[in-house]
Amino acid sequence: MKRSIKLCLYTISLILPFFALASDNTVKTHAYTLHGEPKYPINFKHLDYVKPDAPKQGNIRVMATGNFDTLNPYTLKGNSPFNTPGTFKYSVGELNETLLTGTQHPGLSGDEPQTGYGLLAETIEYPKSLEWVTFNLRPNATFHNGQPITAEDVAFSFSTLIEKGHPRFQNQLKEVGQPNVINKLTITFPLNGNDRRALPLRIGEMPILSKAFWSDKDFEKSLHEPPLLSGPYKIKTFDWGKFIEFERVGSYWGKDLPINRGRFNFNTIRIDFYRDLTVAFEAFKAGNFDTYVEYISKNWATGYDFPALKQGDVIKEEIPHESLAGSQGFFMNTRNDLFKDVRVREAMGLLFDFEWTNKKLFYGAYQRSNSYFANTELAQTGLPEGKELEYLKEVQEHLPKELFNKEFNLPKTKGNGNIRGQIRKALSLFKEAGWQLKDNVLTNVETNQPFEFEILIRQPSITRVLNPYIKNLSKVGIKATARVIDPSQYKQRMDEFDFEMATYVLGQTLSPGHEQRLYFHSENANNEGSLNLAGVKNPAIDHLINKVIEAQTREDLVAASKALDRSLLWQHYMIPNWHISHHRIAYKSFFGRPSLQAKYDLAFDTWWVEKTKQ
Repeated sequence: MKRSIKLCLYTISLILPFFALASDNTVKTHAYTLHGEPKYPINFKHLDYVKPDAPKQGNIRVMATGNFDTLNPYTLKGNSPFNTPGTFKYSVGELNETLLTGTQHPGLSGDEPQTGYGLLAETIEYPKSLEWVTFNLRPNATFHNGQPITAEDVAFSFSTLIEKGHPRFQNQLKEVGQPNVINKLTITFPLNGNDRRALPLRIGEMPILSKAFWSDKDFEKSLHEPPLLSGPYKIKTFDWGKFIEFERVGSYWGKDLPINRGRFNFNTIRIDFYRDLTVAFEAFKAGNFDTYVEYISKNWATGYDFPALKQGDVIKEEIPHESLAGSQGFFMNTRNDLFKDVRVREAMGLLFDFEWTNKKLFYGAYQRSNSYFANTELAQTGLPEGKELEYLKEVQEHLPKELFNKEFNLPKTKGNGNIRGQIRKALSLFKEAGWQLKDNVLTNVETNQPFEFEILIRQPSITRVLNPYIKNLSKVGIKATARVIDPSQYKQRMDEFDFEMATYVLGQTLSPGHEQRLYFHSENANNEGSLNLAGVKNPAIDHLINKVIEAQTREDLVAASKALDRSLLWQHYMIPNWHISHHRIAYKSFFGRPSLQAKYDLAFDTWWVEKTKQ
């Protein structure tokens, strides 16, 4: 009896700090937003950009690039279907449901920058001080085998992902304390550090795994059987590296939630995997699958003259969006001696002629991305001022003086192929950095080594863009080669930073946060799988990332993001690429889609089959 009383007192001592605040200083809500208020109130019926009574029918085939060799998407080891480029846009994968939904794929909110609505969690509670956050689970939430999803599953997921999962989980959840399971449906997480505001969303994005399913499996090894999931779809069948098919779960516990109404309308979704976009496009024209999102401007301009389009069986459409373009470019690995000097990196950018490339290869389809946050209010412009200038002055000793009195603009040519001015400036920068032309070969003055490097790519189609760039590099005595490798090898080499220059896109959001630490913070420069591809190690960048994460208002976030953007650009870690402000997609005419298009996402999960395919 005494032991039971002591145990009860100990348990009360653990949870008392949380419930003491709950009496008069706790917010309890159906949604959590980073800044401002959620768009949708607690009693909302459905999202604005869905057709709530969309028919649930039809079996569709879509495509992705690459291959897969594991069904565990949460570790560094192997390639899973969801982590293969292109699959996220279908909002289906071998993924478990999360506590909140709306801040990432699948389930990305199409009309809000950064708000998470209750999914597995019916409500979320927290004090205004954000010293802790509590998630109250829905009593009807279950895995596909009918097993209830409990707070124990949440606690297991947290510890497993932190200890054995992809480094991004450790990075995003590093300032979250060990959770306290209050009861079967309630779990509380202590929050630490100065950047607590975003932590409830990061916890909310964490996939909730089945403790029972994973108890007898090695989480760090490749998974070769369908995992136990909890979402609107489950894996029906698959063939390694070739295809995977998902079927809609009729008994899905969350099908009637307002956040899900009008979504997940296809009975089955089969994803076929192609290693080459040219082959994939030919398969689409032959009718082998039902949608094709176009990434090659030349193909969009000249490749759609085929019978199914002329007959109206295929619709070709440009769907406007206001999505962030992402940080896309040719990344230079500063761990390599060739690219340690910022003057060398700036010279490399001078030799890329975007205007000629856009005119001759892209049919004028693109805009140059003069920012890591292109197409948003977060992008730097003009000279720094206001709060942005304040943030920059705090670390001005680690930044170039020009940043404060000179606008950052990428080099611009006339588009006629004549870049003599850029060549002269590039050679001058190379000379300052210790390189000189010797028998038409750019040579290091101290080591006498020639300037040679490899550009790593995974899609052969990008070679038509790189070849003119490689030709320009040869004009200053640089020997560059483009190497196309298998997607699985590409992923492994990028995870291990085993490259000199590579093409890549870092996903961005309209409300940047902890992912910036993963991309650009010094602590991740040598942390494999971190996505700090360039090997950024700069105290100013570290400080500005913290400013982004700690931002209390939208105004603060915009100013901090601009300061971070400007600082990254002046260090020339990558040669920025290009973007467009619309989705280019062709699809079979049997599809229907809502009359209101989501601003920030293609929202393919709101489409439906209008009529049964013959």
